[in-house]
Amino acid sequence: MQHSAVPELELAHTNTRPIHWVATATAIAGVVAFSSGLQPDSAHAAQAAGPQTKSAPAASAPATTGVAFPLDCGPVKAVVQKKASGDLDGDGRPETVAVVHCDAGMGTPPDGVYVLTQGAGAAKPRVVATLVAPKARETVTDFAVRDGAVLATLLGYSTADVPSCCPDVKETAKWQWQNGSFVRSTPGNAQNV
Repeated sequence: MQHSAVPELELAHTNTRPIHWVATATAIAGVVAFSSGLQPDSAHAAQAAGPQTKSAPAASAPATTGVAFPLDCGPVKAVVQKKASGDLDGDGRPETVAVVHCDAGMGTPPDGVYVLTQGAGAAKPRVVATLVAPKARETVTDFAVRDGAVLATLLGYSTADVPSCCPDVKETAKWQWQNGSFVRSTPGNAQNV
């Protein structure tokens, strides 16, 4: 049997008696009652000191549904093949860039690439820029909006004699908003395919 070097009196807290439980419960009840009296008034609890700013609701990107694209498709309709959105002009409102072509039954119709915007009070979006006109006879393969720029890979033709089934030029293009208009740059060189 082991004996403690500490006298029994100093280990009194190890032997609980009913009075210990009553004292603990009373102390906890006192702390809870006191802290509830320190709570702020519910009408003022959420207010912070100083001026408050309200964040505006995030603007949604313009939809492509019902937009009249500047594309002459004759008896067939225009089809939005791809689209991407982002703030291209730095005004805090997103624009939508759409790759559109005529819904031809055969072949590969050329694409048009259009930028759409919609003002805060406008009923519907409108086309504000044409980045690629269908008359250029180009087809868009890779397409994205990143870091305020429109990026695309374009398939085209070296001459008017190349059949439209078989594009023979591939190039990458980048458009960025500069001084009130979209400026095109070509990140990579055009390649024959």
